[in-house]
Amino acid sequence: MFAELLDALDQTGARRKRLEDHIAELVPSWSLAWLVHALQALRGYRLINAVTVAAEIGDPRRFDNPRELMGYLGLVPSEASSGDSVRRGGLTKAGNGRARKALIEAAWNYARPAKGSSSKTEGHSPAVRAIADKARHRLSGRYRKLITRGKLPVVAIAAVARESLGFIWAIAHAAQTSPQSVQHSTGLAPSRPLHAASGGGLSASLDRRARPVLADDRRSGRRDR
Repeated sequence: MFAELLDALDQTGARRKRLEDHIAELVPSWSLAWLVHALQALRGYRLINAVTVAAEIGDPRRFDNPRELMGYLGLVPSEASSGDSVRRGGLTKAGNGRARKALIEAAWNYARPAKGSSSKTEGHSPAVRAIADKARHRLSGRYRKLITRGKLPVVAIAAVARESLGFIWAIAHAAQTSPQSVQHSTGLAPSRPLHAASGGGLSASLDRRARPVLADDRRSGRRDR
């Protein structure tokens, strides 16, 4: 029985590796490959997490400001108001749960103190490096301050994840979309744009998930399906 369990574990690991390799192969031809590369400058983001956030959110620049992006993903406090009385509750958790989960998982990396410079920013533009370095110090400090004030770790991490969206929004504006940056992020040469490729599969799925929401959906906070 133990040998069977080990075999199942090996098969699962091999399947995960095949899927990761397939994603890495498709990313260079994706219309949001530049964003995937830029996000990997942040702590907690490697290829899979960066692809997940890019696929579920789309281009963050379609939001007028980071607060809209935070509300779109349900990382803002709920509110119950009546007259002059305003009561705030937990997170609304509206919108895309997969993107929110990826953000929370990445935010746990900021529980560690920021020490010196990070090698993750190598190969990125100076603007992206500056934003990533600022995020590393600010978000780590934010977590420590909240813990010192008596907040639970999960509450502090949710606050860090919400604030990290501001840096993601800023990085999307500062990112360079040159073919050289895309090639550096995956080690593969870029090919034709994903949205111009024929057929379905994961390539088409990535672009469908990343397409912009309609203007009326963005105002109402509904998720574009």
